[in-house]
Amino acid sequence: MVNSSDKIRQLSITTLGKRTKLRFTAKGFEKYFTEDWKLGTAKLVHSRGKWFLHIGITKKTSDFNSKDNPQIVGIDRGLRFLATTFDSEGKTLFFDGQKILCKRKKFLEIRRQLQSKGTRSAKRKLKQLAQRENRWMTDVNHWLAKTLVAAYGSHTLFVLEDLTNVTFNTDDLPKSLRNNHRSWAFFQLESFLTYKAQAIQSIVAKVNPAFTSQRCPKCGLVEKANRHHETHEYWCVRCQYRCNDDRLGAMNIAALGQEWLSGVKHPKITKLTAIG
Repeated sequence: MVNSSDKIRQLSITTLGKRTKLRFTAKGFEKYFTEDWKLGTAKLVHSRGKWFLHIGITKKTSDFNSKDNPQIVGIDRGLRFLATTFDSEGKTLFFDGQKILCKRKKFLEIRRQLQSKGTRSAKRKLKQLAQRENRWMTDVNHWLAKTLVAAYGSHTLFVLEDLTNVTFNTDDLPKSLRNNHRSWAFFQLESFLTYKAQAIQSIVAKVNPAFTSQRCPKCGLVEKANRHHETHEYWCVRCQYRCNDDRLGAMNIAALGQEWLSGVKHPKITKLTAIG
């Protein structure tokens, strides 16, 4: 039982010996103790010398209505920019990933140093390092998903590339960054964005990533050579359209989202349902 009044914040937990009442802190989670949210099953967890109570919560929300003139946001995911968005108004947002890359490089350097030692202590520290890196990656993806939802609000169709069974081409990346490109938690971001979007009557759709970085959004020409990785620019040889290559990907992804809203039967598009 949770008592969350202004004067008393206590948890009443049934233990093997007796029912125990404990005070708790819930800074930043106050909104979940309102009538809008329904508390579910709780699990008591001991981690890093502290006790945490994990509580499942649910809330009823209206379904996304594709006929309610929603805005469309195409999202291109990557490493140089964690996300590049292009919306219905033609506006673009870039979420810089340079600091993320630097921190991941530090994790990689420490991991290699510990692996070279091969001692029991080093192996224990490797496990702790992996846990710390995973927690950090989770925080980054939560922040990014939350920021995207806050930036575009309700009645939004977020469109992502379907990265299932996709192998990234890392030949154009420095060797120090190739591991980052293979191991970043893109699917975790997808999961977080899905349930956060559904909470505000928005939805996430996935599209086939084929040619989204090679197709000219103006004349439709598909040409691999139009993308120049060294300058991060796309330059169409047919119509001379030029733009940032990450922005181009977001534009093409948004265009596929528009086809879905228009009722076009497109085999490349699938609706994404909430996970967990």
